[in-house]
Amino acid sequence: MGGGSQQTESGDPASGKTKGVYTWEEVQRHTSRNDQWLVIDRKVYNITQWAKRHPGGFQVISYYAGEDATEAFTAFHPDPKLVQKFLKPLLVGELAATEPSQDRDKNAAIVQDFETLRAQVEKKGLFRTQPLFFFLHLGHILLLEALAWWMVWTWGTGWIVTLLCSVFLATAQAQAGWLQHDFGHLSVFRKSRWNHLAHKFVIGHLKGASSNWWNHRHFRHHAKPNIFVKDPDINTMHLFVLGQTQPVEASSTKLVFMIFFLTIHTVQLFITLLGPPLIVPVFFNIHIMHTMISRRDWVDLAWLLSFYLRYFSCYIPLYGLFGSLVLISFVRFLESHWFVWVTQMNHIPMDMDHEKHKDWLTMQLQSTCNIEQSFFNDWFSGHLNFQIEHHLFPMMPRHNYHLVARQVRALCEKHGVPYQVKTLWRGFTDIVTSLKSSGDLWLDAYLHK
Repeated sequence: MGGGSQQTESGDPASGKTKGVYTWEEVQRHTSRNDQWLVIDRKVYNITQWAKRHPGGFQVISYYAGEDATEAFTAFHPDPKLVQKFLKPLLVGELAATEPSQDRDKNAAIVQDFETLRAQVEKKGLFRTQPLFFFLHLGHILLLEALAWWMVWTWGTGWIVTLLCSVFLATAQAQAGWLQHDFGHLSVFRKSRWNHLAHKFVIGHLKGASSNWWNHRHFRHHAKPNIFVKDPDINTMHLFVLGQTQPVEASSTKLVFMIFFLTIHTVQLFITLLGPPLIVPVFFNIHIMHTMISRRDWVDLAWLLSFYLRYFSCYIPLYGLFGSLVLISFVRFLESHWFVWVTQMNHIPMDMDHEKHKDWLTMQLQSTCNIEQSFFNDWFSGHLNFQIEHHLFPMMPRHNYHLVARQVRALCEKHGVPYQVKTLWRGFTDIVTSLKSSGDLWLDAYLHK
């Protein structure tokens, strides 16, 4: 290796077998798809081949090629000692003693203080779960589903009863969405495999979706939130533009008519009438089926089919096949509105840009905001009104977010990192305002290019 490395003479560094001493400059040369290194706790690893077998998907780990991945590694792995068994064969060396622990623009003081805060949080037991909380949450989902069916079975299929049934089912689906989110983040049980099994049950049998699809998509969002190309939740240039950077860049593309139409003339119509109801029943369902079939994920497909078998067994005797299809479509319509407004109020109005290689706390705070706490807001959003705390500590049980929020806010104030808290209504209106602003930026850039 060039650049002043002090590697040993025990093999080819590209093979992952050499144990040497490297500079950040050398580590950052290994960022291509076929040659990827990263750093965890000052140890340098060659993840080129492992990325293809990574349980969270190859993209989420590849995002940290050439970077210090220590904070992300800690945030996503409940048992670091177990993961070290997989990392050991990938070790190629360590950083030189003269090299800083953080690469590029990462703020060492923030990194150190956040590491201290995390240690304090662990010592207080805030990563421990209250089983009764999640048991009751699951219970109220099952109760809503049972009541929805019972109303129709008892009172008939009139439109008022059907509307109430739809609302109950949509509420159960939305709440099951927040519950599967808990299991997907491994924040309920101590053993990962129990979380994985419960996740498949909730997202597969109760919601009719795929756990692997969700994991590979959602953890990419957490790893690099609001970063173009890397965060799948904001890769929307085929439909509309987001933030302040993307509109200017999009003004020179050939997608002129579509972007103009959706972001300038009909943004409110798109958001309130077209966007939310299409996400879950159309886009997600198509994407889920394509993902499962293309990856031959037959286990998740079986869980998904179990949902529809249960649903149609319950409702075809009451509504017939066509009526049952209409009912589930309307339920998905209601659920999709709920899901989109809640999940986007924390991110769309926030900063969106290309990769800046910020430290974990700064990156998450620039892309997330909180919604005020109340019993309704906590229930309605599945505690994602504490989006900041959730992104900083994705494995923390959500019933503990409020217990760490004050310390997080104090840390942000110490380092001058903005910590935003909004009302629920302000969170919703900021989505429309942000999209309108992005559309105006696009139009101005297009007219003056």
